[in-house]
Amino acid sequence: MVMLTEDRFEPPSMTEEDPNQNGVGETKDGTARWGPQHAGAKELANQYTAGKRAQETICVVISIALMVGNLYFIVKHFNIDNWYIILPAALLGIVTADFFSGVVHWAADSWGSVELPIIGKALIRPFREHHIDPTSITRHDFIETNGDNFAVLIPVIAKMFYGFYTGSPEEIAKNYNWNCYLFLLAFFISITNQIHKWSHTYFGLPRYITIFQDLNIILPRKHHRVHHVAPHETYFCITTGWLNYPFEKFGFWTKLEELITLATGAKPRDDDLKWAKKTN
Repeated sequence: MVMLTEDRFEPPSMTEEDPNQNGVGETKDGTARWGPQHAGAKELANQYTAGKRAQETICVVISIALMVGNLYFIVKHFNIDNWYIILPAALLGIVTADFFSGVVHWAADSWGSVELPIIGKALIRPFREHHIDPTSITRHDFIETNGDNFAVLIPVIAKMFYGFYTGSPEEIAKNYNWNCYLFLLAFFISITNQIHKWSHTYFGLPRYITIFQDLNIILPRKHHRVHHVAPHETYFCITTGWLNYPFEKFGFWTKLEELITLATGAKPRDDDLKWAKKTN
């Protein structure tokens, strides 16, 4: 198998250079190949409920409040003499966030189904919708885009805040480097879907965002298009994308899939293909 990169990928990747609609392409029978008019995309989009919206809103508000509180304590207790430990810890937090983004993205893309209890509609549904209407994410607001990521962070950042608020100066100093790592990890996890959204947005991005993309500080648009070459089996890391090339080089995801298929008989992306083939 030829390794795909942003400079060498096989068509057809999803066409995105129209005003963030993906409303192009038809199959031989005249049905939408992808985009908001695709039958599967419409059905999946309609499964986003008012209850889910309320849960996401609450989680975003709580998570942002805790993040702001933790940032206050990190700044308050910052010691410049400790920079040589803080800087690597923060960088490691970013790399770990990229790794976790890949694991979650790969797992939700490749396994399970929308029909699974609880996690099916809550977690897997958006991934299925995204592959048949990739720029649907650009039409989602901040809450719908980021709600799930903010939700999973609450236990970790709440514990961190409690430690800062109740800890003695000695305890805070002892755990400070670890908390810097956790904070950058949490921060980049919280904005992973926002970064993902920007990677699909070809019009109207602020200049500073495109600079970050061009410098590969966050996921670049051209880089992420590799993932959207069917059957969506590579380049799963979507925070910075730094780990995609080495993981692809060593067949990390392929080897994991082979082990799971050998152990369970399940085939990756079966459910994804089912939704892609939906015509009514």
